[in-house]
Amino acid sequence: MIRITESYAGHAKMKPDHIAIIDEQESITYQDWHERVQTSAQWLNETAHQQKRVAFLVSNGASFLQIFAGAACAGWTAVPLDPRWSHEECVEKLLLSEADLVIIEDRYMRRFEKIKVDMLVLSLSEWKERMSLITHVQSNKHDTEEDPAFYMGFTSGSTGSPKAFMRRQHSWIESFRMTASEFGITHQDHVLILGTLLSSHFLYGAISTLYFGGTVTLLEKFTPEKGKAALERGDITAVYTVPTMTESLLQIDAFGDTPLLVISSGADWGISSKKQLVTNDPHVTFFDFYGTSELSFVSYLSSNDFLQKPTSVGRPFSTIQVEVRRADQTVCQPNETGRIYVKSPMSFSGYLHEEKQPEEWLTVYDMGWLDEDGYLYMSGRENGMIVYGGLNIFPEEIERVLNEQPEVKRSIVIGLPDPYWGEIPVAIIEQVQQTKTIRQAAKEKLAAYKIPKKWLVIDQMIETSGGKVARASMKKWAEDQLSCKQS
Repeated sequence: MIRITESYAGHAKMKPDHIAIIDEQESITYQDWHERVQTSAQWLNETAHQQKRVAFLVSNGASFLQIFAGAACAGWTAVPLDPRWSHEECVEKLLLSEADLVIIEDRYMRRFEKIKVDMLVLSLSEWKERMSLITHVQSNKHDTEEDPAFYMGFTSGSTGSPKAFMRRQHSWIESFRMTASEFGITHQDHVLILGTLLSSHFLYGAISTLYFGGTVTLLEKFTPEKGKAALERGDITAVYTVPTMTESLLQIDAFGDTPLLVISSGADWGISSKKQLVTNDPHVTFFDFYGTSELSFVSYLSSNDFLQKPTSVGRPFSTIQVEVRRADQTVCQPNETGRIYVKSPMSFSGYLHEEKQPEEWLTVYDMGWLDEDGYLYMSGRENGMIVYGGLNIFPEEIERVLNEQPEVKRSIVIGLPDPYWGEIPVAIIEQVQQTKTIRQAAKEKLAAYKIPKKWLVIDQMIETSGGKVARASMKKWAEDQLSCKQS
């Protein structure tokens, strides 16, 4: 089985001085990159382990990619941790991962001083020192597992508690093939990664570019000005982005005048914004793709297709089968709305601690339809997931925190459209006098992006005949309340 790091040796041999990675601290050649990844892999395999999992809390930069790629090369699973998580969230996910060791950027070490974990804890400085002590790097021998898990990410289950999903190397190898055949990315490309590598969209953009032998430029933290400065250099040929970033770059006319490929995913990208890009920057070609953590790539809309089918999320990738089904599992007719099911060689390999393997046909409970030409359209998310600026927010997770507060009888969180963020989380609390202490609890226990952006109070939730909260009716009520406040 080919590994996602397999091509580095060839790149190092054929073009040792070609730049692999540029971050805000250094530039790394393919010769150096190959050696760093091999060193990381060797060190991991010489470290005491049970699960072969390495967690890390590290900012955007070459070190993040080195830890990740080193783990993949060694047949280990990389577990990236997000500094935006609250202390409680970080500990919960670290313990869930059952990692053998965790590497933490020095400035975040204080968070872990009081945590009792049965694993090796290293600062990033200590890890770099251990890397420097390895003077003889042996050719990394693959373990006997044919297709090892290499990536663990986190999502929320129906209870709001985190679930760890696993991805095997074959799934990304298949995705690389689609990136090459459908988007045309090659070893000649210089790819700008605008966002955090903690997002699988941006991480995939970097790792796929390195697989092809191109050059990756990373920003430690996105600002429109940094993005514009990188694009103005004139050597960037492709950029990975999400709609909020694209919108902010459009506002400052950042896309220059040289040919550029824009690869976008995340929150819904508005038609007006796409039209502005196509009109103002005809030298730009874009691909806007629909996918999820579990499904990976599903469909993509090109800038040419956008002119014909502006509301579509595109046509399925060539190796993907998509069906839209009714509640009784029969297949819908063209233009008939149902639940979207996907059969794909790029999908994830299951959830940690769940013996049941994913079904051949998977769904994440998105609703939509296929038109007569086979293009896919989205009508909503059956499970109510909110996509805020490209970040997935699960209402149940926020509701669990709110409902823990003694003054809260009942709460729900809904997503409402927002012209900039795509959607924002809105909390509705039943029978409370004030929300100050509840908001404070949310700040303490939730990552900043998960905190509701608007708060509403209601005397009595609207209920279904079965006594459950009627979410659709509550969403309509919230929209009416907020429109009254604005008028």
